Amino acid sequence: MDMKPHEFWQRLDAPGTHPTGPGMRYHGAYPATLPDGRQLLLPIRDLPRGDGAAVASLIVNQAGFAVEDALADIMAFHWRDAAPEVVVGVPTLGLPLAHAVARRLGHERLVPLGFSRKFWYTEALSEPISSITSPDISKRLYLDPRMLPLLQGRRVLLVDDVVSSGTSLAAVLRLLATAGITPVGISVAMTQSTRWRSALPQPEMVKGAIQSPLLKRDGDGYVVDEGAS
Repeated sequence: MDMKPHEFWQRLDAPGTHPTGPGMRYHGAYPATLPDGRQLLLPIRDLPRGDGAAVASLIVNQAGFAVEDALADIMAFHWRDAAPEVVVGVPTLGLPLAHAVARRLGHERLVPLGFSRKFWYTEALSEPISSITSPDISKRLYLDPRMLPLLQGRRVLLVDDVVSSGTSLAAVLRLLATAGITPVGISVAMTQSTRWRSALPQPEMVKGAIQSPLLKRDGDGYVVDEGAS
């Protein structure tokens, strides 16, 4: 797939533009499909573990506005009937989606989680977290204690960009549980394989706008890793 790095995530293509399906070999990009059939080309990234495993990558804050809008439309549609009262956004890349989803649900604000500890934050409302894209970097995720009145006793929708291994999302759920909060749902732009399901206590709570499989290198391209997706 002959695309420059800055050209990914900038547009949605018409249904059927990019072939996909069982046995397909992908070269540089994987076409994720939206519910209406439109396709979004995602660059394929080799995972750093060095065994040929790879994933299709989505970096939302580099995406074109039309792509972000389309994903947010689907995410809000998934959860509108559940009538969430407040959206919690997961940093960093979940925050622009959380803003967009909250607006589409008619909310006046959202509650953002953060990696930067302000002086009034407490360790009791924090949780260590890491991700597949930054496996060697351990951070702490914080919930501002001043935000608790906005969350307690309300229907909370958790919004993030991508769920892959599920470890970072599980950490978010532990943090919210510390504050006595259980979300009514988890909205993500993309589910990456299905490995995350075993890491979460209620995987059925997760709905993604698009899906992508785990891939593996095969000759000069990549194929879906059927044994791990």
